Amino acid sequence: MTLKNLVVLITGASSGIGKQCAIDVSNAGANVILFGRNRDRLDEVYKNLSPGNHLAFQVDITDYDKIEPLIEEIVDKVGKISGFVSCAGVESTLPIQALKPNVYKELFSINVIAGFEIARIISKKKFFKTEGASFVFLSSIMSVLGAKGKIAYCSSKSALLAGVKAMALELAPKKIRVNCVSPAIVETEMTQKMFKELPEDSKSELLAKHLLGFGKPSDISNLVKFLLSDQSRWITGTNLIIDGGYSCH
Repeated sequence: MTLKNLVVLITGASSGIGKQCAIDVSNAGANVILFGRNRDRLDEVYKNLSPGNHLAFQVDITDYDKIEPLIEEIVDKVGKISGFVSCAGVESTLPIQALKPNVYKELFSINVIAGFEIARIISKKKFFKTEGASFVFLSSIMSVLGAKGKIAYCSSKSALLAGVKAMALELAPKKIRVNCVSPAIVETEMTQKMFKELPEDSKSELLAKHLLGFGKPSDISNLVKFLLSDQSRWITGTNLIIDGGYSCH
């Protein structure tokens, strides 16, 4: 599976699944553009990329007016974009009575709107390769299954599924494929923090629901690489669940 000479933009690239995607996509031959909020962690990811014409930007992707000038700068420096992986995301666990509009606004602005805005910009003819492109949005198994305290999070991740279908219909004439990837629990810095706050029996219960155990970031990045490559040329507008059997229950 090769991504040789492709330019791939990845948000949320400073940690977790985004970090692993950046490293593995570079190993497959792509020039990688890193977007993240933490400069030090971005620099660390950059050091772990395979040799290539890579760029790293500390950026708040909800500062929407600054995105297009940044895309223009990227295209001027490394060429038109062939792939976009939207990994940036935030999580919230709150009961309905504790939910306020600002919680929904924060989750939707990062989990949904920012990624869709970047996709809107990249899909302009001057920014993507004429051979086409592939957009991958990181959703969650919570997009199709409910969980107590996850109303805002489930809603934001579910919004990606509907948006991706509509986007795939609209962008197919431009040879741009659009898909979602929906993992269950993957062992990242964010989930490790969550586990520290959970009683041991709750963690054991969660683990038991994952028939193949918790996932690794590389489990997700391998699927992302496939969706960016020509090997997935006939896949668009779909949601690929990768959950270690969680949704079998």
